[in-house]
Amino acid sequence: MADKALRSHLGGHLRENGMLVALVGIVFFFTVIVRAILDVDFLSAQNITNLFLQNSYVIIMALGMLLIIVAGHIDLSVGSVAAFTGAIAAWLTVNIGLPVWVVIPATLLAGAVIGGALGYWVAFWRIPSFIVTLAGMLVFRGLTLWMLGGQNIGPFPRSFQAMANGFVPDIFGDWDQAMLGMERLNSTAILVVFLAALLLIWLGLRARARDAEFGITPEPIALFWARNVIVSAALLFVGWKLAQFRGLPNVLVVLVALTLLYAFITENTVMGRRIYATGGNEKAAKLSGIGTQRLVFWCFVNMGALAALAGMIVTARLNSATPKAGTGFELDVIAAVFIGGASMAGGSGKIIGVVIGALIMGVMNNGMSILGIGIDYQQVIKGLVLLAAVAFDVYNKNK
Repeated sequence: MADKALRSHLGGHLRENGMLVALVGIVFFFTVIVRAILDVDFLSAQNITNLFLQNSYVIIMALGMLLIIVAGHIDLSVGSVAAFTGAIAAWLTVNIGLPVWVVIPATLLAGAVIGGALGYWVAFWRIPSFIVTLAGMLVFRGLTLWMLGGQNIGPFPRSFQAMANGFVPDIFGDWDQAMLGMERLNSTAILVVFLAALLLIWLGLRARARDAEFGITPEPIALFWARNVIVSAALLFVGWKLAQFRGLPNVLVVLVALTLLYAFITENTVMGRRIYATGGNEKAAKLSGIGTQRLVFWCFVNMGALAALAGMIVTARLNSATPKAGTGFELDVIAAVFIGGASMAGGSGKIIGVVIGALIMGVMNNGMSILGIGIDYQQVIKGLVLLAAVAFDVYNKNK
């Protein structure tokens, strides 16, 4: 009976479990190949840190893109909006000399206004989002070139660079492990990751208890503990590696906070359920009293603000606003959402799946770059992975 329940649960959550297994498999593959060919540790502390720093913008924008795709739309303008808002932040910081605490909210507001302008035409004028955001991609790419005048703007003060290149200070002080023959460890990173692993298990147990209270059959207990042990072990390993380098990157803290926030919104709020209802059947949602137009509008406002945040992080990491920033970002972001399990038809997809999808894209980019694979082959491989993920989704639904 237990085996039957386990097989039934795995079959019903094939996409979610498959993406997690795929991520583990891809990491293992690159770990072995990079070690065999280059004699380099793919899971070194520095490379894990770089993985988060280099791919933070994908995860940030993928969180907003998920809401848009779940609502039944798409946004092709995110790369251009990120570049334009990064140019705004550079202009305010370098040319005008405004402090960072003014520049950040002003840039986020600019991104939200841009998203609202695009969302207005999609939500209230019923113009297809593909056309509106394609126009936005061209418009804001042109505005970026105009604002920068074909030149880079930089460098930035350290306070602005800390958004992308800064690390959380060790409030407990480094442990001196010299007597044990070990490098110094960032104790804050270890403690935070350990508490995060405990919180993850506690939230899982709480969700199981809530399901049982409402008569919902929870996942088999063996699968629950197996998944949580693997995830917790991975978290502790990453925390240990980060502690050996410079600790927790600031962008990682931002990513975790945003992931928790959007997971709560999509799974535990009325607004989140209404977004899924809108994407599942807009006419039925509208007849049931849901303001579908306002929801779509606010999804685009949210996407614009997240694109602005990503644009500032990319600009701070490069220490310069460049005319070509953001090129191709929309492709990586949309691919991460679909690889993470979102449906092209709307109405389905989870935040944790998007994060896993973005990590898959990031690990592939990082591993192929270390191996020296050309950008041409990288594009081919990523395209095939995206096609395989969507084909798997269609096959699973038909089955």
